[in-house]
Parts: sequence; C-alpha cells; structure tokens
Amino acid sequence: MFTLIIFLVIGLIIAYLAISNSMLVTLNFGPYVFPGIPLFYIIVGSLLIGLGLSYFVALIRSISTGFTMRKKDKKIKETRSEIVDLTKRIHQLELENEKLKNKSTIVEPQDKNAL
Repeated sequence: MFTLIIFLVIGLIIAYLAISNSMLVTLNFGPYVFPGIPLFYIIVGSLLIGLGLSYFVALIRSISTGFTMRKKDKKIKETRSEIVDLTKRIHQLELENEKLKNKSTIVEPQDKNAL
C-alpha cells in the first residue's frame, strides 16, 4: 500500500511538471539539432539518464563488493581448515604427552626399587 501511495505522489509530481513545462525548446547535441521538443521530455529524460547511470555505478560497486566478499570467504574457509588441522595436531600431541607421562611413572618406581 505504501508503494502505491509513493507511485501516486511521483505520478502527480510528473504530471504537474508536464503541465507547467509544456513549452517547446530546441535541443542541440553538437552538430545535431532537434527543434520542437517539449521541455518536460528533456526533464524526464535527464532524470532517467541520471537514474540509469547511478544504477550502473551501484551495480559495478556491488560486483566489486561481491568479489571482495568471495576472497574473504575463501580466506575464512582456509583459516577454519587450518584451525581444524591444528586442533587435531594438539590432540595428537596431548595423547603423545600422556603416553610419555605414563612411561615415566612406570619407569620411576622401578628405579626407586633398584636403589
């Protein structure tokens, strides 16, 4: 409903511009001359060209941001994989450490009895 109201307001503004700017003007593009064009068409055309250019710039920025995010996501995946590998290595070292502690506790009582 809100969108419909916005479109109605914009339509009313464009209609008002069309009524108040209906005079004919001559449009010059370098060597080309276009006589008898209503001023309203020039106003709306300029608005549409500006919107199109801004959309194009926003699209390029969006694509650039997408590539940047893709690189960041790849780096995050690599880092998570590295974390998993390091966690596995820590677990292996802890097991190895426990084995070494168990061997040293078994060896120590035998050494004390030998003395």
